Amino acid sequence: MTGVVPEARARLPSIDRLLAAPEALALIERHGRTAVVEAVRAAVDEARARLAAGAGAGAADAGSGLLERAAAIIEARLRPSLRPVFNLTGTVLHTNLGRALLPQPAIEAAAGAMGRPVNLEYDIDGAGRGERDSHVEAWLARLTGAEAAVAVNNNAAAVYLVLNTLARRREVVVSRGELVEIGGSFRIPDIMAAAGCRLVEVGTTNRTHARDVEGAIGKSTAAIMKVHASNYAITGFTAAVPEAELAALAHRHGLPLVNDLGCGMLVDLEDYGLPHEPTAREAIAAGADLVTFSGDKLLGGPQCGLIVGRADLVARIRRNPMKRALRLDKIRLAALEAVLRLYADPERLPSTLPTLGFLTRPRAELRALAERVAPPLAAALAGRAEVRVVDCDSQIGSGALPVATLPSAGLALTPAGKRRSGAADALARALRALPVPVVGHIRDGAVILDLRCLDRADEFVAQLDRLRFAGNAS
Repeated sequence: MTGVVPEARARLPSIDRLLAAPEALALIERHGRTAVVEAVRAAVDEARARLAAGAGAGAADAGSGLLERAAAIIEARLRPSLRPVFNLTGTVLHTNLGRALLPQPAIEAAAGAMGRPVNLEYDIDGAGRGERDSHVEAWLARLTGAEAAVAVNNNAAAVYLVLNTLARRREVVVSRGELVEIGGSFRIPDIMAAAGCRLVEVGTTNRTHARDVEGAIGKSTAAIMKVHASNYAITGFTAAVPEAELAALAHRHGLPLVNDLGCGMLVDLEDYGLPHEPTAREAIAAGADLVTFSGDKLLGGPQCGLIVGRADLVARIRRNPMKRALRLDKIRLAALEAVLRLYADPERLPSTLPTLGFLTRPRAELRALAERVAPPLAAALAGRAEVRVVDCDSQIGSGALPVATLPSAGLALTPAGKRRSGAADALARALRALPVPVVGHIRDGAVILDLRCLDRADEFVAQLDRLRFAGNAS
C-alpha cells in the first residue's frame, strides 16, 4: 500500500482543474467563488487524508466525487444552526425549544421594525428624544393596574435591575421557602449577590410567618421580596404570609414590597378552564410596589422581563446605568406591543395567542389528530415500530404550574420485535434527523409523541418518507 498511496495522491485533480469543471462553476454561481474554493480545498484535503491512511486509492482521481463532497461541505456550512423543530415533547413552554411561539401580528410587527427606521426613541409629536419603554408602558399599565412599567431582556435582568436599584449595599428580606433555583442556574441568592445586596433569610423551608419578616427588618433593610415558586411546590404543613399582609407590613416600615412572579400572566387562566396562576394585576392589587415577570412564558410574547409598579420606583430603575445594558431592542419591543394588544380582546385569546391555544386544546381534538397522523407514520415505520394512539399528559413548562398537567393525546412508537437496548434511542435519533427534527420523549422503551403542540400536521406527514436509520440508506 505504501507504493500505491503516493501514486494515487498524485492523481488527485488540482484545485484549478476542479474549479474549472461545469459542476464547480454552477456552485460558484450559486454560492460565490470564496465559499467554493474553501470547500474544494477541504474535500481534497479529506481525500489526501484517506489516501495517507491507505483507503480510497481507487477513487482518488474521481473529480466529480470531490465536487459532490465540496457541495455537501458548502451545504453543511450554510445550514442555519437555529432550526425549526416539531415540539412533541409534551411541554408547551419548553425552554430548550424557545418557549412561546409568537402570534402572527407580533411576527409581522417584528419584521416591519427590522426593515425600516422606526420611532424607537423619537417623539414624533415633539420632534425630540423619546423613551423606548413608552411603546409598551401604557399597555402594561392598563393590563396590570400599575402606574408605570419598564421592559428589559429577561426576568432575571428585571429582578437584578430592581434589586440593584433599590437595595445596593443594603439588605432584602426573603422567606427561606422562596429561595428558588430554576433552569439555567437562575438562583435568587446569586442574583442578589450580583446585584450588590445582602440576602436576609427568614422563616423555615415550609413555614414563614409575619413575625419572622418583621423581626428581620433593621436599619439596613431596603426592601421585602416575595418570590413565586417555580418548578416545584411545597405542600403539607406549610404557611406563608398573605401578599396583602406582607405589603401592609412593608409599608408600615416605609419599605417597598417586590413580587417576582416568574412566569406571570395578564389574565386569569381559570377563565379558560386552566389552573390558576397569579397575575400581575392581582399582585399590584395586593399592594406590591414592583412586580417582575417574563414575557416569553405564559404571556406568550418575545423573550423579555417586565417590571411594573409605582411610578417613582420605575423612574429610579430607568436611571440605573445598567438599564441601558439590559434594554430591549426595537424588534422585540414591536413584537411585545403587538402581543399586548391581543389582551384587549381576552375572549378571543385562545384563537389569537398560540401559547393559550396550545394550553386549551381538548384531548378529544388531539386524539382525532393522532388518529389522522398515525397511519402515515405507521407506514413510514413499517417493520421497525408499532404505532399506537395513546392518552398522555402534557405540562405547561418554564416553571408555570409545576405540578399541574393537561390531559393530552399522542402516539407511542414501540420498536418492533424483541426489545433491544437502545432501540428507542435509535428511533428517536431517526426522528430528530428529519429535515424538520421531531423531538419527543422516551418512556418505558417507547418514543412518545405528544401532539398538543403539533400545529403543522401536513408538514409533519409530508417529510415522513425521509426517515432514515443508521446502517440502512433505504
